[in-house]
Amino acid sequence: QVQLVESGGGLVQPGGSLRLSCAASTIPFSIYTMSWDRQAPGKQRELVASIGIDDSTNYVDAVKGRFTIFRDNAKSTVYLQMNRLKPEDTAVYFCNAQRGVSEYWGQGTQVTVSS
Repeated sequence: QVQLVESGGGLVQPGGSLRLSCAASTIPFSIYTMSWDRQAPGKQRELVASIGIDDSTNYVDAVKGRFTIFRDNAKSTVYLQMNRLKPEDTAVYFCNAQRGVSEYWGQGTQVTVSS
């Protein structure tokens, strides 16, 4: 059974930083495109950042220059480094693994940015 387990969420003040981690099991991690999505209360889930099997990355405009996605294939883990956090970054963050028609989601981790 495929598992994606997120960690690293929490409460942080505006301007602070957090690093999210997503550890994958039972999939050949290196051949999957990995991404982080988020869903704020009352809003639709949106793609935040993705990283391809060639380490190419994409970001939603709202996080460019503040967030960095990277992967460690040896650890089957993808990370999201979030800097200069803003209250509007508050959401549940989900890890996603995709290859062709195969797609898996983690359970989500809460990030709250508030003073």
